[in-house]
Amino acid sequence: QVQLVESGGGLVQAGDSLRLSCAASGRTFSSYAMGWFRQPPGKEREFVAVINWSGGNTYYADSVKGRFTISRAKNTMYLQMNSLKPEDTAVYYCAARSQMFAPATMSQADFRSWGQGTQVTVSS
Repeated sequence: QVQLVESGGGLVQAGDSLRLSCAASGRTFSSYAMGWFRQPPGKEREFVAVINWSGGNTYYADSVKGRFTISRAKNTMYLQMNSLKPEDTAVYYCAARSQMFAPATMSQADFRSWGQGTQVTVSS
């Protein structure tokens, strides 16, 4: 139902900022909780941040808390990344829950729609 496309990744230096975007298409996009996940090289995909359908509730992984900010507009979700560290290097994915008005969770199993991913590389 919801199709997602990430963009905004690239190569930056430690301490720099970057904003990722997730463009969505499909009906009732604004009714789904959304999330960002990432997969570092050689590691499993991990939770980064989620936002509920209304945008009123957000949750962050401890590793990015205070540095990353998740937000959403009408048809786009964003991840503002500040004070980037080399350990932030990963492929970043956006995802959407399959059930309208369902709450935001950090469990990947609760997300059914996924983007193709965008590479973020942070050099030291």
